[in-house]
Amino acid sequence: MRAWEVGVPRPAAQSPLRLVERPVPSPALGDLLVRVTVCGVCRTDLHVAEGDLAPHAPNVVPGHEVVGRVAGVGAEVSGFGPGDRVGIAWLRHTCGECRWCRAGSENLCPDSRYTGWDADGGYAEYAVVPAAYAYHLPADYTDEQVAPLLCAGIIGYRALRRAALPAGGRLGIYGFGASAHLTAQVALAEGAEVHVMTRSREARDLATALGAASVGDAHDAPPYPLDAAVLFAPVGELVPVALAALDRGGRLAVAGIHLTDVPPLSYQRHLFQERTLTSVTSNTRRDGAELMELAARVPLRITTSPYPFERAGEALADLAAGRVRGAAVLQVGAASEH
Repeated sequence: MRAWEVGVPRPAAQSPLRLVERPVPSPALGDLLVRVTVCGVCRTDLHVAEGDLAPHAPNVVPGHEVVGRVAGVGAEVSGFGPGDRVGIAWLRHTCGECRWCRAGSENLCPDSRYTGWDADGGYAEYAVVPAAYAYHLPADYTDEQVAPLLCAGIIGYRALRRAALPAGGRLGIYGFGASAHLTAQVALAEGAEVHVMTRSREARDLATALGAASVGDAHDAPPYPLDAAVLFAPVGELVPVALAALDRGGRLAVAGIHLTDVPPLSYQRHLFQERTLTSVTSNTRRDGAELMELAARVPLRITTSPYPFERAGEALADLAAGRVRGAAVLQVGAASEH
């Protein structure tokens, strides 16, 4: 099979990926073998390819927004069969025994492992996933549309919950790429007033089209104090900007796995009056299942930019340069038109 692997991590413009031939993997006990149709291109893939996140496995195949068809089933698998449409997401293993797993916070498991970082992902014609971490997908979306839900959607959903937005409250969103444009729609569907701050004019146009109450540049102040905010841009200098925009008791959730250094904070300006700064670490399978159920009820407008499989490097470079509208998606095999 053809697969893109991370050779020597370096800037996306310098082609960190290389196209190789590999044998088709075999599903082990409890695994599914998936014939990949599409794979979303996530900013975390970019962090792995550029070395912000050192690969946990040599020559790892990135990609963790994977949609495909079950091509093989390992022993002791239930709930999936050959031909089923299936999704592979970021989280792929937890111990199930530590105090975090037992408390329902498996995303904090010290033994957690991840697709496209610890194990090969979906920039390939086939991928393997433990069936316990695979997803059934909402039917009313094409493969290309549903792929971004598997990380951009799930992480955005968890970030929104971590931000603790009160009912009918004002939500600020900083950065407006794949995850943010999905999170905004979830918040709007739940009755929030959404304000978007982002550097891209095209992203501001998309935010307006999706129903944002206001849009501005990343460093602009929103027209009203915010009850909650989510920072999607991996830019640490925006942390004090977003904190300063919060109303009393507001909370800022930082959604990214990587963030540049945060400048010094002023206690009086940024944290006093019970403002809260929190992070988002991975997701639980419950987050994913809840989002898939929500997406089946709420018709999300998922904006994608498709790339042929052979142009995976270009997709990463465009993502790094801010040239992607919505979510970039690699077309790996023949996708369905659900």
